[in-house]
Amino acid sequence: MSERPLTERAETALSVWEGGFDKVVEWAPYGTLAISLVLSLLDGPTWSDRLISLGLSALAAAWCLFMFTLARDRREEQTWVRVYFAGLLVFAALLMFHQFIFFVFVITGFIHAFLLKPAAAGFVGVGLTSLIVNSGIVYPEGTTDGWWTFGIIVVIQTVAVGFGIIGGEKLSDLSEQRRRSLVELEAALEENAGLHAQLVAQAREAGIHDERHRIAGEIHDTIAQGLTGVITQLEAANQVKSDPAELQRRLDNATSLARESLAEARRSMRAILPAPLEGRHLPEALADEAARWSSLNRVPTEVTTTGETQGLHPEVEVTMLRVAQEALANVAKHAKASRVGVTLSYMGDVVTIDVRDNGNGFMPDSGPNGVGADPGFGLTAMRQRVERLAGTLEIESEPGGGTAVCATLPAIPIDPAP
Repeated sequence: MSERPLTERAETALSVWEGGFDKVVEWAPYGTLAISLVLSLLDGPTWSDRLISLGLSALAAAWCLFMFTLARDRREEQTWVRVYFAGLLVFAALLMFHQFIFFVFVITGFIHAFLLKPAAAGFVGVGLTSLIVNSGIVYPEGTTDGWWTFGIIVVIQTVAVGFGIIGGEKLSDLSEQRRRSLVELEAALEENAGLHAQLVAQAREAGIHDERHRIAGEIHDTIAQGLTGVITQLEAANQVKSDPAELQRRLDNATSLARESLAEARRSMRAILPAPLEGRHLPEALADEAARWSSLNRVPTEVTTTGETQGLHPEVEVTMLRVAQEALANVAKHAKASRVGVTLSYMGDVVTIDVRDNGNGFMPDSGPNGVGADPGFGLTAMRQRVERLAGTLEIESEPGGGTAVCATLPAIPIDPAP
């Protein structure tokens, strides 16, 4: 048998505690009055004393009934509560001064003082109750020592009971806050579990059309980027014909790019991981890609990984890698940057990648040369790839202010639970 949810158990405990306390508050005046009256009748010296006790007790009970029990809706009105509390103390004092045994009824003042707001008023109520209860200790003696004893007892009793009332209210408030927090936490966990299951289902239930589209995109991306890189290297080679060493470096780069692009296209057709991710996790693949890109383009590139690294679903890692590759390719084609930073961040339920450069920048909405100008993969294709996995893509740029490309995806684990 499964255990009840944590919030249900917390609510049950809180309701039991609050229900018990409410019953004590409701029945305290009648219970203490009944006990006092019975003891006074048993101990009453004359019938006239008994009749006075009965009459005063009836008046006190009527006062509590009409001013407290039947006036539940008015307990938030402090003027009403203070009038009720003052009357309660008056009847309690009259009864106790008539027969000391009614000090039991006076104790109700300690219980009902918490109704007085703010806390200072509650302390005053406790202090007055303590004065009445302890007056029987002093008046029979009337000595200086008796008054000192009376004062010390009243002060200590007022402080102890007053802070007990405040502590009880704080405990009640904290219990209610904890209950609400547990309810919100459980709701959030259920929502996250549902979202996680939905994302996994979307990733697993992709149809044949989506798979063919993905493979076609992979082939297009690898070939287009590779050819662009080859063309860039050959154009640069034409400009350095007088420098044999640099010319040979450019030709070697072009040859290497062509081979890599062909290998990537073949891998995509066989639906296997890109070469940089084969046998490695995303941070290592990104570091190698950034180092290769930096060597080709002679632009310093810094790669940073934050958070706790974790193995992610292959589609998530491939998408992150492709976004980084396309962003770097656009930097090489358009940005004229002197520095590039790549940041991979693992943040619990999501993973993000940021590619930032200090190049020309552009107006993202106007479509000049920049990330959004490439008619191939470009901004649209990047966004489609990211959104297919329920992610988001953001572009920040301005002329002369560099460009930042940020992709955020759900951190779907490599082996999600069914």
